[in-house]
Amino acid sequence: MINVEHIGIAVKDFSEANSLYFKLLGVEPYKTEYVESENVNTSFFKVGTTKIELLEGTTEDSAISKFIQKKGEGIHHIAFEVEDILAEMERLKQEGFQLLNECPKKGADNKLVCFVHPKSANGILIELTQEIR
Repeated sequence: MINVEHIGIAVKDFSEANSLYFKLLGVEPYKTEYVESENVNTSFFKVGTTKIELLEGTTEDSAISKFIQKKGEGIHHIAFEVEDILAEMERLKQEGFQLLNECPKKGADNKLVCFVHPKSANGILIELTQEIR
């Protein structure tokens, strides 16, 4: 793993959350994007080398909407950048981690992504990300 790529935060109201984080961080999001495969709106803020991703579910059955219904707004996942997502997925499987997807999929911010089940990581959803080249 190379570094913490971003911290994902689940929010109920995208517009309100973007306004709040603009006030908090003093910067506008550098990117907003709708990820159709996940039914989620995303926005990314950058402070130094740290990225914060806000996530709003666009349907009641999206993973983000279900997360908020169950746990409320807050930290949803921690993403780690990797050099080779396929190799890292295989390494984690060999170490006994349960992956939520067998193949990487296209995520936000021009990334391939894969998630590690929270049951395998002390209750934390882990995302692996690799820049799409």
